[in-house]
Amino acid sequence: MNIVAIVGRPNVGKSTLFNRLTESRDAIVDSTAGVTRDRQYGHSDWNGKHFSVIDTGGYVMGGDDEFEQEIRRQVSLAIDEADTILFLVDAREGLTPMDEDVADMLRKQPKPVVLAVNKVDNSEQMNTLGEFYALGLGDPYPIAGITGSGTGELLDALVKDFREGDPEPEDGLPRIAIVGRPNVGKSSFINMITGEHRSVVTPIAGTTRDSVYSRYNLFGFDFNFVDTAGLRRKAKVTENLEFYSVLRSVRAIEAADVCILMLDASQGLEQQDLNIFSLIQRNHKGVVIVVNKWDLVEKDHNTHRDFEQLIRERIAPFDDVPIVFTSVINKQRIFKVLETARAVYEARSRRISTAELNDALLPIVKEQNPPPAYKGKWVKIKYITQLPTPYPQFVFFCNLPQYVRDPYKRFVENRLREMWDFHGVPMTIYFRAK
Repeated sequence: MNIVAIVGRPNVGKSTLFNRLTESRDAIVDSTAGVTRDRQYGHSDWNGKHFSVIDTGGYVMGGDDEFEQEIRRQVSLAIDEADTILFLVDAREGLTPMDEDVADMLRKQPKPVVLAVNKVDNSEQMNTLGEFYALGLGDPYPIAGITGSGTGELLDALVKDFREGDPEPEDGLPRIAIVGRPNVGKSSFINMITGEHRSVVTPIAGTTRDSVYSRYNLFGFDFNFVDTAGLRRKAKVTENLEFYSVLRSVRAIEAADVCILMLDASQGLEQQDLNIFSLIQRNHKGVVIVVNKWDLVEKDHNTHRDFEQLIRERIAPFDDVPIVFTSVINKQRIFKVLETARAVYEARSRRISTAELNDALLPIVKEQNPPPAYKGKWVKIKYITQLPTPYPQFVFFCNLPQYVRDPYKRFVENRLREMWDFHGVPMTIYFRAK
């Protein structure tokens, strides 16, 4: 998947544009300069071309502030990893020395740069575009990130040279990705299960820059590992483990059917683990949570139960996820992880016939537990079907879909999970007018 990094000096509207491109509110937007200090990651698509978006902090040259130095380092990392740079400037303030500093840096790197002039809200500001040609980065695209004006033309220019999706194995095997923070034991896990039979793990398909698929065919298991480790290293870039681990996770998640999210039992469930779990959920992939290094935890008879309960509370509301406690170094339950991942893959691929759905579930939602009345009106569900999509999606046709509240949707989802064992699989439920 192509990656776009949004860069520019502080307070030009990078986070506003990021939120518009990703159709989210993930990035904090404020009139105060310097609010964005950490990178935000999101997904966007335009004319059938999908790409990842990185929002960066405002780039300031020469400052000695501690945060400014860190932001400069993070922007450099984002530029290094991106395929295309979206350079954002501000029409209201015009061309500034800081814009010229950023442009000087961008001209020294080989990546394509698209120049966008934000906050162009009227014809008077359109007349100021000419000064931005002095940056030497081609035609500026006038936009208004807060309203979306002009973003269509900008996106056309942004995606015109994007490559198509990378090739994937066509053998129909499950694609399993092992993701997580650095140093939780991902590589040790792969080394342990492959053992001395490394010749069995050979590249089948993929690319030299994104996800590599490796066949694993041992001990009754047959699937493709999705591996991104060690790719796209740049010799002149200081590696930021947190940054690259997230980008690797993004790529691996997008390419996988099931993700094994590995945690460090001695550190617990941290915010970055939750970020990766959220990525898995938003991409509608199956998930198995593996708590590694369980041998390092002091235990009593409630430790396992309490640890698992804490994880489920923090990942709620999608808490119907298998959790396996392992010690890779002691070879404890490592093949249980593979068995569970295979079961989740089967659940994600499960198709329920329309007749079976209506025979089993319709009596429950029509007679036993129908939707509660809303504004004095009763919702009557007529018909249920599963959509032909890669992950479970169900449509409930009814007379008043707008009156179905979220608690009832959760009730229906829980019944679907119980009746057809969709353990570890995100699903989407729609209520539509018949």
